[in-house]
Amino acid sequence: MKALVAAIFAAAMSAIAPSFAADVKPLVVAQAKTELIDINQAKAEELMTLKGIGEARAAAIIKGRPYARKDDLVRKKVVPLSIYDDIKDKIIAKQ
Repeated sequence: MKALVAAIFAAAMSAIAPSFAADVKPLVVAQAKTELIDINQAKAEELMTLKGIGEARAAAIIKGRPYARKDDLVRKKVVPLSIYDDIKDKIIAKQ
């Protein structure tokens, strides 16, 4: 009897799981897009939440504003490429 209940439960979960995953993925993508940090507007505290950005780099980012593009951080030598590679998907340079 326990085996039958377990088999029914497993079958039900396998039928539900794909639709659940499909419902969650777009929500996660939508949240990721809205959580970008604007390097032209962010306060130092917000910038310091990024990997590799401490007080000194946050101050340098603020001092170097405005940025036409987010990769200006590297071009203007505000952050090294290795740090930029870690944060580039988490920032934006809004005009």
